[in-house]
Amino acid sequence: MGSENSHKIKLLKLMELFRQETDEQHPMLASVVCEKLAERGVPCDRRTLSRDIKVLNDNGYEVMSTMIGHEKAYYVEDRSFAMPELKVLIDAVQAASFITEKKTAELIDKIADLGGSNRAQILKDNMVCFNTRKHSNESIYYNVGFLEEAIQRQKKVIFYYHDLNENGERVYRLKGHHYVVEPIALVFNEDNYYLVSYSSRHGSTSNYRVDRMSCVEIIDEDITEVAISLREDVCEYTEQVFKMYRGEPIEVTLQFTEKLIGSVYDKFGEGVKMARTGDDAIQATVKVQIAPTFWGWLFQFGTNMRIIAPISVPNEYRKQLSDLIS
Repeated sequence: MGSENSHKIKLLKLMELFRQETDEQHPMLASVVCEKLAERGVPCDRRTLSRDIKVLNDNGYEVMSTMIGHEKAYYVEDRSFAMPELKVLIDAVQAASFITEKKTAELIDKIADLGGSNRAQILKDNMVCFNTRKHSNESIYYNVGFLEEAIQRQKKVIFYYHDLNENGERVYRLKGHHYVVEPIALVFNEDNYYLVSYSSRHGSTSNYRVDRMSCVEIIDEDITEVAISLREDVCEYTEQVFKMYRGEPIEVTLQFTEKLIGSVYDKFGEGVKMARTGDDAIQATVKVQIAPTFWGWLFQFGTNMRIIAPISVPNEYRKQLSDLIS
């Protein structure tokens, strides 16, 4: 039994070595394989190595062989992630402001290691520099974990919620008292995580930025049937809540110059129907919530975009402009 277990451990160590340190461009000589296994406390010689590799291949592992000079070398090409996929994941972690500098470094190491040591070094040597202002709140990462667990278990959560004053100091809402809510979903929007929740006490939904939550705990109270039913419509809800601010959902017709076609697709999706109404005039009807964030998005384009319908919205648009410059 001991010999059988030792052989299983040897096969595991062998496959681990191949996955970590070999690929098609970096095959490992049989003699080097035996040396590295010996360093890991696993006895090996070339005769038994060939048999071990045959066992791995017979069980679905694709260990490839090639010749380097007069000696056989081995490598594993099959990876769970291709290099471009690992690159995208690393870039996403670097660009995410809610992930702290410390956690960013840890995650990049883990993602890069999925490609083996040779690819890991290439990935790290070719990382893109992102001008991202990283959060310093280490608890964000753990808050997401607690909230995901609560959502899965359909349990209420308790936490404290704060804003920041002009000195960057925390100012807790509810005069420092805690919130108790029924979690519905976690939403990633505009570089931040938000908790979409329901309050049976107030009979309404609310959104909370996860980086402004502290002392998050799961309490042993089931969420209500109302909260459970709201989960079914969470995708529609998050689409309607334009950048996480409330407002009246309404269809508006926008007219804009040709150079803003990309901006409209970026904001409302590539399913938006557009129609050309002039040499440099495009129209599109989209569903938005009339709220401060919508006006902010619209104002950035100046005279290159305007609302033409319904008539009540252009009137509100003029009022917002007037309030802005008065």
